[in-house]
Amino acid sequence: MNAGTMKEDFLHFLWQFQLFNKQLSTTTSGKSFSVLKTGTKNKNAGPDFSSASIELENITWAGNIEIHLKSSDWNVHYHQNNAAYENVILHVVWRHDKEIYLNDGTPIPTFELEGKTDLNLLKTYKELINNNSNIPCSPYFKDVSRIIKLQALDVALMQRLEQKSEFILEILERKLNNWEETAYQVLAKNFGFKINSDSFLRLSEVLPLKILQKHSDNLQQIESLLFGQAGLLSYNEDEYTLSLKKEFNYLSHKYDLEKKQMNAIEWKMLRLRPANFPTFRLAQYASFIYSNPNIFSALLDWENYSDLKSKFKIKISNYWRNHYSFNSTSTEPTPQFGKSSFENIVINTIVPLLVAYSKVKDSDFYIAKAVTLLENISAEKNNIISIWEELGLPIKTAFDSQASIELFNNFCQLKKCLSCKIGVSIVSKNTVPI
Repeated sequence: MNAGTMKEDFLHFLWQFQLFNKQLSTTTSGKSFSVLKTGTKNKNAGPDFSSASIELENITWAGNIEIHLKSSDWNVHYHQNNAAYENVILHVVWRHDKEIYLNDGTPIPTFELEGKTDLNLLKTYKELINNNSNIPCSPYFKDVSRIIKLQALDVALMQRLEQKSEFILEILERKLNNWEETAYQVLAKNFGFKINSDSFLRLSEVLPLKILQKHSDNLQQIESLLFGQAGLLSYNEDEYTLSLKKEFNYLSHKYDLEKKQMNAIEWKMLRLRPANFPTFRLAQYASFIYSNPNIFSALLDWENYSDLKSKFKIKISNYWRNHYSFNSTSTEPTPQFGKSSFENIVINTIVPLLVAYSKVKDSDFYIAKAVTLLENISAEKNNIISIWEELGLPIKTAFDSQASIELFNNFCQLKKCLSCKIGVSIVSKNTVPI
């Protein structure tokens, strides 16, 4: 295989698992070496592996490992101008095409992998990256052990939770480490349920939780603040709407909210089921805040799954028991906050919030709580889940489905097979020395 059809992640894989002929461990200048520590794979900027060590002609060297398809890529990537690369002790390449030097003129020891790697391994790798199916490893999948598959799901889930928690940590930084305001905004976004998520988030930005908390003993005042600041009180003039308008006119002036008030056109209602109308969801959110004014504490502190679920037994005000919006009366009673809505909030708000809090507090306790939640929820159903199930991957809980979605989107679709334990298992299986 030539360097043009290969990716650097394959060379990272070869180095990390030392899948080359150790008897041919010599630099391009003919010096023998042995690997004492492969180093830690670097996920940030800088050399590919840090804190490595090698023994080069009876001298132990400690430093970093940099990996390229060709030696000349060192200069192509401008490493010669970056002080972070001055401590590279070994340059690992597929093909050596140019001598590379440090700034002081010292040649960098270079190890060429071409001709020193099992050809069967190369063949399997090539088959994976050239496979155009949704799951590149599908031809081999049934032969992978169950424990390897579970390990891959574990890694994928943690990556997904890390990514989701980053959004929360960004809000936390903007809110000067105020967890209550952060939880309020994240939960608001989730109450928008995709179509109106951005509008809900914006509402939470122009109407701080601290204002709502001052009226936590009065549901109608909470509703007036939410609907009024959302710009949704311009509908028909029934008695309820008029009372909200009157209340909002007073409160918006009191808290100087007028300049930040949203416009009704920012909310989407077309092609939505009535239960997902933003007016109805706002009524539910108002009732949740009324029952749980300290939102972060409500989402963080609970004894078990049933305890958390009880916090979302939302009792909307009388008006909304036969209304989905201000301008129409429903002939049937409106539904309660459903199981699927609650589980959606657990997966997309509470679990990431627990992970973010765990990262800030450097404690695994809240990650364990997050995982427990996912294990209490049945798996979602979608096209990605169906693809995995057809391959025989058992997906029973939200832990499994969330992990498999991440595995599909950010490993399989990107062909990051060598960052996946399943792919590593397949490629490295049955390798023989050359």
